[in-house]
Amino acid sequence: MKALDDRALGHVAEYFRALSEPLRLKILNALRDQARNVGELTELLNCSQANVSKHLATLTRYGFVERAAQGTSAYYRIADPRVYQLCDLVCGQMAQHFASQAQLLGAPPAPSRARR
Repeated sequence: MKALDDRALGHVAEYFRALSEPLRLKILNALRDQARNVGELTELLNCSQANVSKHLATLTRYGFVERAAQGTSAYYRIADPRVYQLCDLVCGQMAQHFASQAQLLGAPPAPSRARR
């Protein structure tokens, strides 16, 4: 990042801004295991087709997903699976932050998801 000029940093900020919408993150999660069309995403995410299409356009523009025609439908899939590494890194950081905040406030730790 040190070697980037202001213009390049602006592009990086736009890239991250594309991930700043919760529904876009839900769409990325829904595409984690398989390609889906707009109708499937609409049903899965319980939102309007127009909303899903708008967010898919943004994710496509920034290279997170790609569109492939199959018959009369268009299917979207992850263009670069490394986006999950980025999201997992941020989610892990957020989990640590929340745990630290809870500890500082004296809240009991969240129950572990691991089965005993």
